[in-house]
Amino acid sequence: MENIDSHLSKLKAELDQARQSGDSARINHLEGEFKNLETYKQHHPDEQKDPSPLEVYCDLNPEAPECLVYDD
Repeated sequence: MENIDSHLSKLKAELDQARQSGDSARINHLEGEFKNLETYKQHHPDEQKDPSPLEVYCDLNPEAPECLVYDD
């Protein structure tokens, strides 16, 4: 994706398709991803680039071992 808004639009379209087909597993996955990306956008209102999944995860879970940064 080129920016966060286009990624959110794409996820919304995929979510609508999943709801029409009744794929509950895909609906749950997409709803979670959509919610997390919206939360990321709220935390970073001036950022337009599409974040990686790790960036979103670390924004929501800063104390996770994968997200800790150590200064030597």
